[in-house]
Amino acid sequence: MSSDAPPLAEVLRANGLRMTAQRQLVLDAVAALGHATAEQVHEAICGKVAGVNITTVYRTLDLLETLNLVAHTHLSHGAPVYHLAGDRGHVHLVCHRCGAVDEVSPEVFGDLRRSLEEQRGFLLDVGHVALFGICSSCETVNR
Repeated sequence: MSSDAPPLAEVLRANGLRMTAQRQLVLDAVAALGHATAEQVHEAICGKVAGVNITTVYRTLDLLETLNLVAHTHLSHGAPVYHLAGDRGHVHLVCHRCGAVDEVSPEVFGDLRRSLEEQRGFLLDVGHVALFGICSSCETVNR
């Protein structure tokens, strides 16, 4: 979450929900991992506390998404990845070779956005886009 976002306990209370350690652990794991599948979040939590199963992680991620604290996106044909909702509005750069994920501002589509609006009257909404290619690290290795 962004630094100006209210604490999880406050958001939960405002929605008539109670604070649990599992909810905080899931949110903390998403924040620490950046872009992570539910399974990766589960692995990160299991290293800290026992007894949190994958079903709890999925349910918690769904709840956190409903509360607009996390969001998910599909970066490939695999499982969706979760990230903090404050990270909305960026373009994912996904490496075909190593799977690394980087981010750039949606402004990279500025010219395309203007062109589509002028020529077609189409308002492009770039919330989350995944562009696939080869990252600079993998390209350097192959030179």
